[in-house]
Amino acid sequence: MRKGNIVILTGAGISAESGIKTFRASDGLWEEHRIEDVATPEGYRRDPELVHSFYNARRALLQAVEPNAAHHALARLEAEWPERVTLVTQNIDDLHERAGSRNVLHMHGELLKARCPHSNQTVAWAGPLHTTDLCHCCQFPEPLRPHVVWFGEMPLLLDRIYHALSEASIFIAIGTSGNVYPAAGFVHEAAMHDAHTIEINLEPSQVNNHFDEHRYGPATQMVSRYVEELLAGRKK
Repeated sequence: MRKGNIVILTGAGISAESGIKTFRASDGLWEEHRIEDVATPEGYRRDPELVHSFYNARRALLQAVEPNAAHHALARLEAEWPERVTLVTQNIDDLHERAGSRNVLHMHGELLKARCPHSNQTVAWAGPLHTTDLCHCCQFPEPLRPHVVWFGEMPLLLDRIYHALSEASIFIAIGTSGNVYPAAGFVHEAAMHDAHTIEINLEPSQVNNHFDEHRYGPATQMVSRYVEELLAGRKK
């Protein structure tokens, strides 16, 4: 097996076993809300209180759950792998960090942060967020918004992500549907730079045929097993 830098993409599937529901149910709803109402700039402009209420509930739930074995396995991989391990996540939870991962790129933002819509400065925010909470960075303070990338907005940190993909020898996608771009295209980008590509998922994703290797089953089992194999192979 080729040895070198590793880039890992994680989606909602890795946090599902911790008790965080995947983003979109088969009926198009997210926690009984229309996506258009709680995950778009237009929805926020129409009813900011509803959007804040929705994310306040998600924030409270997040602090009641714990990282699972898959999160811990990836933190171990980062700690023990001699080259660089970059973890790119579509998730807005902090379970990777709580498990011990340090090199984490949140392309869709972070639930435990709020952002000034004018300056884009972020602040840590663990409690409820309301329309009356204002930034401290502007001459005329702006209402803070959730630091979350909504539909119609550009994902974050793409320059750093594509740079990491260009230098990866191994690309692993875990718990992703392959429905949302640009993340669904990361396997193509990694393959263009001759990375070995692996999909770990409950079931085949929409882009499963672009991966060199496939492993299907619960993330807590499959990720832990694959990390063991990688580290054991490195020691040989």
